Amino acid sequence: MLERHLERLVGEAIRLDGGVSGGDINQAFGATTASGRRLFIKTNDNSPPGMFTAEAVGLRALGAVVGGCIVPEVVAVSEDPAVLVLDWIERGRATRDYWEALGRGLAAQHRTTRNTFGFEGDNFIGRTPQPNPSETDWVTFYRDHRVVFQQRLLRERGRCSSSLDRLLDTFCDRMSEWLQTDEPPALLHGDLWGGNAMADASGAAVIYDPAAYYGCREADLAMTELFGAFDSAFYGAYNEVYPILSGYSERRDLYNLYHVLNHANLFGGGYASQAESILKKIL
Repeated sequence: MLERHLERLVGEAIRLDGGVSGGDINQAFGATTASGRRLFIKTNDNSPPGMFTAEAVGLRALGAVVGGCIVPEVVAVSEDPAVLVLDWIERGRATRDYWEALGRGLAAQHRTTRNTFGFEGDNFIGRTPQPNPSETDWVTFYRDHRVVFQQRLLRERGRCSSSLDRLLDTFCDRMSEWLQTDEPPALLHGDLWGGNAMADASGAAVIYDPAAYYGCREADLAMTELFGAFDSAFYGAYNEVYPILSGYSERRDLYNLYHVLNHANLFGGGYASQAESILKKIL
């Protein structure tokens, strides 16, 4: 049944080649069309409505960046059933040249700007909705549509202790003490950790699985350090193209707080305690 649906989307006969690694949320397959084109297929019987359509919008935005990283081309997308079809990109080996290309590509992406924070529409960070309304002030955007939104979800799910709730309230009240930026809103990947980037067969830098929006570029840089920093060649190349602002290291945890709160919403466990530790260190 999936193959027939894919054939209607792609416009030619298709053969599924077997499952591939696609993360914790979706099922993923390789596929080959009758004309020999290789494809990467993601599908999910229980995805939130609009999840793959929103991802396709983000991929196309990132793929349009001149001088940016390679981004898989969106071949087709549907929501019933939920399917995303991308061009297949063969994985290669990450060398120093790859890390430098990733740094330069991300810097070029961050040079893509507009006048307001937000995005063309809401999307998702993992399975969690990510609101992207237009705002002219970064503190307002990050406070209301990132931290406070996650705080509300934690309350609804019974995962926000009274101590974490108080710390988040205090942080949000005082956020402008730490997070001000005069830079224009930059196009962000939004979920840039090591699992969402790779080298292709030629060693070029590829990024995928975005939660794209326009925000402060430090939010992307911060996430590259959340689960273990990228290779030093990445930061060196990025800094050559688009120098990292003074004081970034002091703001890094403030941006990663958003992802830690999201992990607390998605997985529970010790992430709420990790969020408390970050807030106590900040405050």
